[in-house]
This record gives sequence, structure tokens and C-alpha cells, in this order.
Amino acid sequence: MIPPRLIFKKTALKVLDQRLLPDRIKYIDASSAARTSAAIKDMALRGAPLIGCAAAFGFALEIRRLHPTSGPDLLTAAGRTAALLRSSRPTAVALHYASDRMLALAAGLAAANPGEFSPSAWKKITGVLDREARLVTSEDQAACLAMGTHGAALLPKNCVIMTHCNAGALATMGIGTAVGVITAAHSLGKIKRAYACETRPYLQGARLTIWELMRAGVPAELITDNMAAHIIKTCGVNAIVVGADRIAANGDTANKIGTYGLAVLAKYHKVPFYVAAPTPTLDMKARTGGDIVIEERSAAEVTFIKGVSLAPRGVKVRHPAFDITPASLITAIITEKGVISPVNKKNMPARISVISL
Repeated sequence: MIPPRLIFKKTALKVLDQRLLPDRIKYIDASSAARTSAAIKDMALRGAPLIGCAAAFGFALEIRRLHPTSGPDLLTAAGRTAALLRSSRPTAVALHYASDRMLALAAGLAAANPGEFSPSAWKKITGVLDREARLVTSEDQAACLAMGTHGAALLPKNCVIMTHCNAGALATMGIGTAVGVITAAHSLGKIKRAYACETRPYLQGARLTIWELMRAGVPAELITDNMAAHIIKTCGVNAIVVGADRIAANGDTANKIGTYGLAVLAKYHKVPFYVAAPTPTLDMKARTGGDIVIEERSAAEVTFIKGVSLAPRGVKVRHPAFDITPASLITAIITEKGVISPVNKKNMPARISVISL
């Protein structure tokens, strides 16, 4: 079993520190919006759907901590809290979706209670926010199960599959997105072998994905990122599945750096390339991938691994954390509401009811 990623109570949020996995299981306190934001920025808390769930809990806890005494005060506190959470990382849209969803709910509560809050009104407000945060989580869990079912149906028997980064249970509150597809297919006896790319520079594949696959009993092997082409060519890979942090209106997809390269390899080798992502990942305000902000992270994450320097001191470093895979390279997008294929601007809104962000 994968340890709980988030532990939420009315006055506290504990977050599994994924920087220490798989060596240590440790939880850190994220019981305010600032602490939740810091955990997201520092990569203790990662995975687009999980970040969204944590943001919802962090929002509810922050409003409880601030204890605004009137409708106008609640509206001000909610706006500041949502802005702080949204600023944590720019690319994963689930963070923005959850923050804005909680903000909209708080605004409605403020409008319904324009004067000073009575004790009963305050209790009701905090209860509504807590329930909404839990609802964001339960929706994620249900979405993961549905994506697993839809995705597994696309895979052939004796499937040899490859994945990149970590889009498993550790990235969600459920069974995962891309890795959830793999484990769901494995439960049906359809997986012959799974290959997990290590995912430099942060090694989510080596530290997290292969750990999850091993714990689930999936026959799996870890490869370095630059082995992918050779493995696809020589080992009979017949499907690639990845997650996503944001999907534009035309189907262009932002995911962990290295995803674009895998999609190009899949196209050359005529291997289906699937993206598994829940509908809150779809951003209809971003017309194309060019509208998606690509986060640039620190040089130290490239030049150091677990405190050990790998490069000359003073070296210049680029570290885009994500890249954009064009829709034309994606065979299908697997969502909890169904499969989008072909992937294009016309088909996406026509085939699925998309949450407007």
C-alpha cells in the first residue's frame, strides 16, 4: 500500500514529504496557506491532482486560522488566500482550479452572510469549506478509478508499456492517472512489462514510480531517460502513457520535461501515445501550448543529487521543469469522463464536458 499523501483534520494538514521517498516516510505540517504553498514550492508536495487537493485543504484551514468576523472580511481573506496558493507553482492548473473553486465558494458564503458572523454562522461557514475540500479529494479518487478503467480498455493483452515521471498514487489522492492506467490493466492481467523512465533531474520515475509499480506487483524495470528510444525499438513497447499538468484547448499538453521527446519517439515507432488526466487539467483559456507558462526551477536540482555535486562549480544551467507535447503527437487523452480521440481543437470541447477555469 502507498502511504497516505495527505492527512487532514479540522485544524491540521499533514503532507507526506516526497523528497525523502523511497528511503524514509515522514510527514510535515502544512496547516496554513503559507505552509501548504511552501510544501508545493519545495517539491515536498508534488503531482498536479495532489497539489489541487492540498490547496483546497490549505484554503479551508487558512480561513479557519484567520477567523474573519464578517462577510467583507471573509471575502478579503479568501482572495488573499487563493492568490497565495495560486502563486506556488505556475504550470499545474489543478492548483489554480482548486484555489479558485474554494474562493468562489467562500465568496458565495460571504454574500450570504454580509454582516457580523454569529457563532452558528461561523461554524456553518467552516463546515462548508471543510466539506468542499473533502469533495475535491473524493472527486479526484473517483476520477482516478474511472481513468484506470478507460485506459486499461485501450491496452492490448501482453502489453509492454512505458511511462515517464510520476503520475501514480503519489501524485493524486487516488490510484493515479497514468500509473493508475497501468495498475488497472495489470489487475486485468494485461501488462507483460512496464518501463519507468528515471525522469531527470528530479528522478520522480526512479524514486517514486518504480517504487509504486513494485509495491503493486507490476512486472517493471527502471531505465534512464536516454535509454527510451532503444527500449522502444528493441523491447516491443506497444504503448506509452503519461500524465499531464495542463492541457490547452487544442490538446497541446504540458507535462514533465522529457515527455515531448517520448511523444516524438512514439510517433516514429508507430506506438500509441496516451495522456491520462482528469478534466480539471484541461484549461480552455489556454488556446494552445504556447499560452502555458513553463516553470523554470533551480540550477541546484540539476547539478546536485541528494547533496552530491555532479557538475563544475559555477556552471550555467537551464532547468525548464515541463515541456509541451503537440496535440498531433497524442493518440488519445484519457479522462474520467471518457477518451478524447483524435486530439484536436474541434474534438476536445465537442466530446467532453470541460470544467471552465
